[in-house]
Amino acid sequence: MAQVLEFKLPDLGEGLTEASIVTWLVQVGDVVAVDQPVVEVETAKAMVEVPCPYGGVVTARFGEEGTELPVGSPLLTVAVSTPAEGEGDDEGSGNVLVGYGTAAAPARRRRVRRQDDLPVAAPAAPTRNAPSAPVPEAPPRSGPVPVISPLVRKLAREHGVDLRELTGSGPEGLIMRADVESAMRETVRVRAHVAEAEVVAPAPAQAPVGGIADGIRVPLRGLRGAVADKLTRSRREIPDATCWVDADATEFMHARVAMNAAGGEKISVLALLARICTAALARYPELNSRVDMEAREVVQLDAVHLGFAAQTERGLVVPVVKDAHVRDAESLSAEFARLTDAARAGRLTPGELTGGTFTLNNYGVFGVDGSTPIINHPEAAMLGVGRIIPKPWVHHGELAVRQVVQLSLTFDHRVCDGGTAGGFLRYVADCVEQPAVLLRTL
Repeated sequence: MAQVLEFKLPDLGEGLTEASIVTWLVQVGDVVAVDQPVVEVETAKAMVEVPCPYGGVVTARFGEEGTELPVGSPLLTVAVSTPAEGEGDDEGSGNVLVGYGTAAAPARRRRVRRQDDLPVAAPAAPTRNAPSAPVPEAPPRSGPVPVISPLVRKLAREHGVDLRELTGSGPEGLIMRADVESAMRETVRVRAHVAEAEVVAPAPAQAPVGGIADGIRVPLRGLRGAVADKLTRSRREIPDATCWVDADATEFMHARVAMNAAGGEKISVLALLARICTAALARYPELNSRVDMEAREVVQLDAVHLGFAAQTERGLVVPVVKDAHVRDAESLSAEFARLTDAARAGRLTPGELTGGTFTLNNYGVFGVDGSTPIINHPEAAMLGVGRIIPKPWVHHGELAVRQVVQLSLTFDHRVCDGGTAGGFLRYVADCVEQPAVLLRTL
């Protein structure tokens, strides 16, 4: 005997409500083991391989690569052998997914045929490009429209797509995001034909509606959408201010060269700056805090979980080095390198992208000197570091060429006043100019 179990897209944590299918790792008819990754999905935070909690034969997959699915929608079905009466149950998944236990949940029984006779999910009938033979027009859909995702409904509403006219490509006619986007593309194609006709017989020019001309519209979804939401919330809720100072980083760079010449793991500039940051936060804990407006309290945090900005092909992400305050320079260098590689490969987990208490932003890698960045909500401050370049500088009363860097601090004015922020930034600058200052204060 066998059961056909349905595996749904699990809750991936961190408040994520949907994910896009990037790559299917199994085909219909493949035999999968418990906890074997079956699909790679992309969320607003990272790329994730999703393991299946059931072992058996894949009988159907739902969603093509590139399709966005809401949490809880079917991913695939698996035919699972049922032990004969008296036999022990198979061991379930040890990889607990939100919404799934550690053992296969019971499902309604179906007759299971041999593996090579198992049904293959048939592709959904196309909703456009009707065949040349006349087809009777379908009557208007009655009853509820088969849509689960509120995002699909919103997308259709914003682009004027009538869901009642669509035939869903999902299971049991469920209307998916891909169906709405297909209808949108068809609308664009029709408008293009209309535009071509208007070129042949141009109509009198009219002003664009609302004063906004047509142009390229880029949807704010996935990572870009998550970043937009977070930055908007930061600007809306945090009264931020910025102060900055130029510093002579010549001795700082000499110290790094000497440390790396002594052998051992190479230490990065970012790791040394991070070490200075954690020492500064120990002296000015107001900047390692969060604001609880409901309780009207500033919560100063014990641990420093240091975020750092990393540019990737998917956009800007902020991985977090946990417990940075207890790490030495070598450990910080290794963790920065590991998280940067994972970010560029799209393999960061949601846990590696959340929980930061302070951010270090090295925008000098983009060849710029200064910036007024937006605070990474709900943190209270961000230290910005510009490029380190030779500049004229008065050194010991004489003009000289020195390695100069601009440091900036953007802070939440609710957690402290300018005196605290200036003290923090001045301490960081003193450590950059004279690294021995850090040794004296440890």
